[in-house]
Amino acid sequence: MTPKYDIIVVGAGHAGCEAAAAAANMGSKVLLVTMDMTKFAQMSCNPAMGGIAKGQIIREVDALGGYSGIVTDGTMIQFRMLNKSKGPAMWSPRAQCDRSKFTIKWRIILESLKNLDFWQDTVVNLIIENKKACGIITARGIIIRSESVILTNGTFLNGLIHVGKAQVYGGRDSEMPSYGITEQLVKSGFITGRLKTGTPARVDGRSIDFSKMTEQPGDDNPGKFSFLPGSSKLRKQQSCFITYTDKNVHDTLRKGFKDSPLFNGDIKGRGPRYCPSIEDKVVTFAGKERHQLFLEPEGNSTVEFYLNGFSSSLPWEIQYEAIKKIPGLENVKLFRPGYAIEYDYFDPTQLTAALETKLISNLYFAGQINGTTGYEEAAAQGIMAGINANLKLRNIPPLVLNRNEAYIGVLIDDLITKGIDEPYRMFTSRAEYRILLRQDNADFRLTPIAYEIGLAKRSRFDWMKKKYKYVDDLKNEFKKISLYPKDVNDMLIRLETNPIKQKVKAVDILLRPQVAINDIIQLSDYLKRIVPDHVRQKNEIIEAAETEMKYAGYIEREKIVARKIKRLENLELYNDFDYSKINSISTEARQKLIKIKPRNIGQASRIPGVSPSDINVLLVYLGR
Repeated sequence: MTPKYDIIVVGAGHAGCEAAAAAANMGSKVLLVTMDMTKFAQMSCNPAMGGIAKGQIIREVDALGGYSGIVTDGTMIQFRMLNKSKGPAMWSPRAQCDRSKFTIKWRIILESLKNLDFWQDTVVNLIIENKKACGIITARGIIIRSESVILTNGTFLNGLIHVGKAQVYGGRDSEMPSYGITEQLVKSGFITGRLKTGTPARVDGRSIDFSKMTEQPGDDNPGKFSFLPGSSKLRKQQSCFITYTDKNVHDTLRKGFKDSPLFNGDIKGRGPRYCPSIEDKVVTFAGKERHQLFLEPEGNSTVEFYLNGFSSSLPWEIQYEAIKKIPGLENVKLFRPGYAIEYDYFDPTQLTAALETKLISNLYFAGQINGTTGYEEAAAQGIMAGINANLKLRNIPPLVLNRNEAYIGVLIDDLITKGIDEPYRMFTSRAEYRILLRQDNADFRLTPIAYEIGLAKRSRFDWMKKKYKYVDDLKNEFKKISLYPKDVNDMLIRLETNPIKQKVKAVDILLRPQVAINDIIQLSDYLKRIVPDHVRQKNEIIEAAETEMKYAGYIEREKIVARKIKRLENLELYNDFDYSKINSISTEARQKLIKIKPRNIGQASRIPGVSPSDINVLLVYLGR
């Protein structure tokens, strides 16, 4: 008897785990297929989650009801809020995690979901009938049917690992690649390409002289990722350490350039511009005397360290010789060298906004198969693919997050509209509405949506409402309460800002850059009682209220712009719109519009090669 599922998820990386969990929690009967059930959401590269823009994404995944934030909170060994010296739109949480505990925590969560089954095997073919995905065929010849399939294959599709002249077929170090799927999809008309990524050497912490490095500890009051009430399990934090390369290191690296697959043509795939190999840095920035490196601990129960900033595909002997010339690593012992890996990806412009392929219905792509890089970007695509696969089976329109609603919306819109020519990484600069898309308000933006579609639980939704009731109460009181000179001037003088001469509303005092919300709260017993001490996330509530009051003008201006732009998003373009007959738009625009098939005027305006005059022509055709 052939097994049958609603949804099959192929691959159990960060995208696959979030996809399977989301679909299962929404009621679908899901099968998660993976080559190795001991490596759920494996941290193939550095043992960290979050960072600039990436931290915002993980908070959005959590707000939707995903698990990446919860797993991070349960396994982190260091927490830092990056960019605190800048405005709150730029604040980005980042956590070092215990690599082994991270995947164990994910397994425990996944195995607790009643609608989720597992199968350890390699998928070699998809069952496609009448241009619809209907199941999979595994390397063991087992046929498993389904209504939908989500591919989250990471770097495994025809993966090829490079270390100097040595080439090994693999999807990760010491793991077999996957064959068959790319070849089948190419025959079905899909456009594919090759990308490259890399990872640094891992070193023995017992052989590191940390006294020659700069210590980078975690925050004094560490935060967390999940919006759910309760504290993280982080008690004692581990430090990272900073060191640098120098001319001697660079000279040693150059000795291996003749055998570098990056320079001799062995590597054909395009690598990430913002995370280049160390040999690429030495060539590209030839005038730079040093490059910063970070030693990151891999966990509480191991001596293994990750040498962040030293990705390389040079011969292992050259890597080792160069590393031993780095201050603090003179006597270091190597656990394994760095390597580069090439793998297949599919042009993401072949996807709809639901991450469903245009050529084959009920087939979804998520993660590095779409040309992205990073755990966080993968998790975001995974949860959206899982959501939309479930919604389609329930005959409900897909969930498409707009660019003013989430970084996830920016990510997916960029992929399906612009495509990629290098591994895509999220940055705050990619988002037009950074003040609206802060890490602190992701639950306010997304949890109501997730609750409505049946993913976020009622308890999460109720807590979100309660939290923002506290925020609104605090904001309202600040607008009502007046502060007198005798109450506030001592504090203002201490903070080196001008004293007041008559009563002033508390919110107006707060607008001064020198004044923090807690400076004012401490002056009033009444304000202290607005958010009771027993509320576990009191600090988060107070911080959210402060941000919304201090930046109210900027927030409102950005909302006005977003509303204007949204008018274009509401002007729909249908799949059968015949651009070939519109001779008054440019040839390039016509070709791009036929390829992308934008869903609305807003998306069409973001396609490279489509000019404002082309958009005006389309508006005329729409009668606008």
